[in-house]
Amino acid sequence: MAGRLSLQEVDLSCPICCEIFRDPVVLKCSHSFCAPCLQQYWTQGARKRDCPLCRSQSVDEPVPSLTLKNLCEAYIQEGEGPEDTAGELYCDPGEMCPLHGERLKLYCLPDKEPICVVCHTSRKHKQHDCCPVSEAVVDVKEKMKSALGSMQEKRDAFDKMKKNYEDAVAYIQVQARFVERRTREEFEKLHGFLAAEEEARMEALKREEEQKSRALMEKIEEIAGNITSVSESIRVLEEEMALEGISVLHKCKTTLARANSPIEDPVMPPGALIDVARCLGSLNFHVWEKMHQTVRFTPVTFDPNTAAPWLILSEDLASVCDSDEKQKLPDNPERFDPDTGVLARESFTSGKHAWVVGVGGNTAWVVGVAKESIQRKEKMSSVLKNGYLSVYFYHKMYFAGTSPLTRLNLKRNPQRIRVQLDCDKGRVSFYDPHDNTHIYTFKHGVAERVFPYFWVGCQQCPLTLEPLEVSVKAVEYF
Repeated sequence: MAGRLSLQEVDLSCPICCEIFRDPVVLKCSHSFCAPCLQQYWTQGARKRDCPLCRSQSVDEPVPSLTLKNLCEAYIQEGEGPEDTAGELYCDPGEMCPLHGERLKLYCLPDKEPICVVCHTSRKHKQHDCCPVSEAVVDVKEKMKSALGSMQEKRDAFDKMKKNYEDAVAYIQVQARFVERRTREEFEKLHGFLAAEEEARMEALKREEEQKSRALMEKIEEIAGNITSVSESIRVLEEEMALEGISVLHKCKTTLARANSPIEDPVMPPGALIDVARCLGSLNFHVWEKMHQTVRFTPVTFDPNTAAPWLILSEDLASVCDSDEKQKLPDNPERFDPDTGVLARESFTSGKHAWVVGVGGNTAWVVGVAKESIQRKEKMSSVLKNGYLSVYFYHKMYFAGTSPLTRLNLKRNPQRIRVQLDCDKGRVSFYDPHDNTHIYTFKHGVAERVFPYFWVGCQQCPLTLEPLEVSVKAVEYF
């Protein structure tokens, strides 16, 4: 035979001599060997009566296997023919031991390599646990199957992350266009305000110019009349001075009376000129001072990169409400999902801070602060999870997120909630701004960065961030 052994030939060969069984016997462990090969294996040195394959001890005598013997004799008669007297089985070179020329029947578990029966008795592999090659192949294939599954899962994870990155790139473009549009709108408002203010100042200047010019023109006309009157008096006086004799005396009384009549000296009235200093003095500051009336300022702002996909934020990032539809947003680590929470962009580690949240008729809300280390990818009751210091309203009841919960009995349903954070003293307090009623205070040290936290479960009424009144003042020195 010059071909590769078939499965039947492998099954009919002795693991020790790698030839067709001669007088096959079977041990209690169910492994079969040629009777002479097994006896020779046991008589080598002081070896115990163990199985050459699995090393299990054999107390009972080997039992002849008549069935296996008949199968081997039938195989030799049908397949080998009278010319094949040796009955040797040929194997591929990869199935033969390069050191001993024996077939690789065993697999050394510590060294993780296939060996022959002679290798098994050598110093290198002596006392090593071994198993049949067929069993090792099964075990290795199971491990390879497990590794394949793990690699496929890793590939799927990479595919998912690649898709997430691609979606994030597309979303970044959407964000950029949104910010660009909103920025242009806000600057257009500022430009509009400045243009209107400029136009108003130009109109005021024009009115002042016309008014004061008209007043001076009236004065000019008045002075022109006075000049005419005086000129006439001068002419008459010069004519009478040219007379001779007693005629001068007859007319002098009237002429002198006219010449000596009181005429006020022309004096420019105060405030006749344009008040340039009023128009241009600290012009930028006065425009800025007037502009603050149109400027909206909130001490904290909703961060859309943390908002759960079900939440809808206003374009000015000052209000948020729940919805039924999940938006297609990048699954970035900052975002809450599936819990419908959102953080503010601002964070604090020290100092005193306060903000007011309008809750109105919202039927399900949570307001407070959250530590930076909170879990954002778990569905949970946020106020019960360590890391949240909040009060919430649910099922028409108010609670403080303590453990266990603290029921809050409020005399009125607040329309707004003021949160006061004192990081240095470790206090988070809640008030009703309507009458400054104290609602609850957490006494909890701030050991890490905290963010204003909001949870909303109502679609009809949003949570809103109340703006603060702002003013522009010049610092005076005394």
